[in-house]
Parts: sequence; C-alpha cells; structure tokens
Amino acid sequence: MQTLTTEEKEIIIRSIRDIPDFPKPGIIFKDITTLLSNPKAFNTLMTHLENRYTPYNLDYIAGIDARGFIFGSILADRLGIGFVPVRKKGKLPYTTVAEKYSLEYGFDEVEIHIDAFGEEKGAKVLLIDDLIATGGTAKAAASLIDKVGAKCVEVCFILELGFLKGRMGINAPVYSVLEIG
Repeated sequence: MQTLTTEEKEIIIRSIRDIPDFPKPGIIFKDITTLLSNPKAFNTLMTHLENRYTPYNLDYIAGIDARGFIFGSILADRLGIGFVPVRKKGKLPYTTVAEKYSLEYGFDEVEIHIDAFGEEKGAKVLLIDDLIATGGTAKAAASLIDKVGAKCVEVCFILELGFLKGRMGINAPVYSVLEIG
C-alpha cells in the first residue's frame, strides 16, 4: 500500500490552516482552502492518492458534497474513471436513492442517482471526502453505494479526527491520509 513519507506528510499538514473557535467556541476548524491554494501541497496529496488507488482498478470515484467533489473529481480524472456526486437531499435532478443519518440534533439525508454506477452491478467505487469527524455522512454515503448495486471498496479521507471514532460502523475499509488525535 502506498503511504506518505514524513516529508510529504509535513508538506500537507503545514498547508492546512487551523481556525480557532469556528464554527463555535472550543472547536478548531481545519481549513483546507489553504491546501487547495498551495500547488506543492495539493500536488503532493493528489499524486499520493493517484499512486495509492491505481492498483485498485476502480470503476468510479464517489465524492461527498461538497469538498469531496474537489478531491474526487480530480482523482477520477487522474485515474481515467467516472466521478459520481453524493449530494444533500433535493440537489439531484433525476431519480435518486436516499439515506438518512443522525446529526447532533435531528437528521439529514444524502442521495445519489439510482443509475449512478451504470447498468452493470458490482462496480468498484472509492468514496472520498475531506474530513471525517463523527462519520454519519460517510456511513450513509457508503451504504448508498452498496444500495444501488455497486461495491464501496474503500472510504478515503484527507483528515480524520480519530478521537471522535467516526470510522466505526462504516461498512467498508477506511483510509485516512492524515489523522489528528
């Protein structure tokens, strides 16, 4: 399995900005916009992901709304495969399949097109997003992939807040480029 060198990790980590007390007091927000605007760090990350996932012989990359779209579409292009958006409820124009997940207060929902991975069942799909905290969105998205007849072979995050144990209960292997706590 392709892993980052210590130098590559440092390039990526140094490019992510911490924003204290956002969106509320006590939270340190990990701002990836500075990673996106740093060509060396962004290329280091995307080259790592390309090298890691080339041997998987994937059919699709699915990206979670909205930052997963950035990493997922670029990785799909680099791998020469299709990209599928996993959107918040009500954002897709065709027939969809939806999955609810719990929030701190209430529920939310994500959905994909019913034919997102083509007619043939068993397409190999990588699910990607920028960060995993409590994991609700990722669990729902991975479940959706399987629900429409594809196979979620792995779920990838750029950052994982390990102390929140969000990877627990995801129905596929999880890979995080960087883990915090």
